[in-house]
Amino acid sequence: MTGENKALAELLERSHDDVLRGWVQAAGALGGAGSAQAIQAEARDLLQHVLSGLRAGASPESLDGAAWADLRAALEGLSRSRVAQGQTAGDTSAFVLAFKRPLFSTLQQHHGADPKQAMAVLWAGSVLVDQMAQLTVTTYQRTREEVIRRQQHELLELSTPVIKLWDGVLAVPMIGTLDSQRTQLVMEALLQRIVETGAQLAIIDITGVPTVDTLVAQHLLKTVSAIRLMGADCIISGIRPQIAQTIVHLGIDLQGIASKSSLADALAMALQQTGFRITRVAAATAD
Repeated sequence: MTGENKALAELLERSHDDVLRGWVQAAGALGGAGSAQAIQAEARDLLQHVLSGLRAGASPESLDGAAWADLRAALEGLSRSRVAQGQTAGDTSAFVLAFKRPLFSTLQQHHGADPKQAMAVLWAGSVLVDQMAQLTVTTYQRTREEVIRRQQHELLELSTPVIKLWDGVLAVPMIGTLDSQRTQLVMEALLQRIVETGAQLAIIDITGVPTVDTLVAQHLLKTVSAIRLMGADCIISGIRPQIAQTIVHLGIDLQGIASKSSLADALAMALQQTGFRITRVAAATAD
């Protein structure tokens, strides 16, 4: 343990209650950081882990060492809980940085007569608190990215439902851009439903797909190929005039794949292929 680290640890041990009280007051003045009880519990927990790391001889220059493991875990847990509460990365880092005010004040009281020692301890404490604040920001960003990815996945699943239209007939209405990730989800969901229901036909409706280019056509062809490997057949519906022209101009070969301009026409074709016939029942006339 270096001299300044030892001095910092002794300072925090000797003035533990004063530092904790000042930290809670400074953090509470920021607003939006939670109740006073919650702030005090969080500050006490972090302060205890700081002391444990310093006693173990850990350097404040980096929090990567094993001695800082408990402090890292506490800071990451704090940041994740703040994300769940809807607080920003700035709010969380400001709470940690509030630790500096009582720390520097206490340092001035106990080392004011020795400017050289005070400067060394000040630097060690400042670097340590900055490292803590930076860790909360990094964890916040990583947690937000995880939440966004999970929400995107959930939205993709919701936007690609597999619907049973009739016995042996499934449909997947596509809405929005069709990319590789979405194609994979559609393929997995559709193939699973084919296995579960024993469906003979699957209708892929692209009425809600704004444009069809070479990449989108390739995704569709891959999905059709996978469906056929499962022993089922496929009909593509929602081929609007603009999309038909685009497919022709791009030279995309959809030969061998049944297509219809509307989902209703595709369903009628599917029923015909599966041996069903729909007839209109004459309306009863009043006496």
